[in-house]
Amino acid sequence: MSGSLRENVGKKDARRHRTQGLVPCVLYGGKEQVHFNLDEKAFGKLIFTPDTYLVNLSLGGKAYRAILKDVQYHPVSDSVLHVDFLEVTDGKPIVTSLPILFEGTAKGVLRGGKLVKKLRKLKVKGLVADLPDVIQIDISKLNVAQSILIRDMKHPKMRFLDPENSVIVSVKTARAVIADEEEEEPETGDTGATSEEPAEN
Repeated sequence: MSGSLRENVGKKDARRHRTQGLVPCVLYGGKEQVHFNLDEKAFGKLIFTPDTYLVNLSLGGKAYRAILKDVQYHPVSDSVLHVDFLEVTDGKPIVTSLPILFEGTAKGVLRGGKLVKKLRKLKVKGLVADLPDVIQIDISKLNVAQSILIRDMKHPKMRFLDPENSVIVSVKTARAVIADEEEEEPETGDTGATSEEPAEN
């Protein structure tokens, strides 16, 4: 992605660029912050996807590698107002969120249970070269009343940063699913620590 450097970083200047179809951005995490603009149309594939991309930025004749860190949207129109990028450098670990790919069919589902996906992404820390595109989780051994928690996740070259008791995915009986819906349980609120067993290895 090619962008133009911003000489002024005030709100008035940002509004002027937005009327021209440009999005004010900032790149941080390196030796210094870099303020620049990108064409709003360039964000389509980068924003509206569950995937996390490594972005090559060309700014003022210099090349940077970065990941998308934060996006601010207009509260009414949902247009992109501002974007933060985190610069990626070799040997320096980053914190990011990676999408989950569930593999297999849970044993408990075959027995009539309901698969409940609590999380769609996991927050991790590691070197960019060591981070996978997606986090693959095999759910084939997951039985009724069992769940996979953050503490069950292991990877030799990255750390999982979500609370260790957070449920990633579980299999519940139809009765338990109905009870949860009646209680309007938040998606990440129930860790299942008391009522569910860990998945079989």
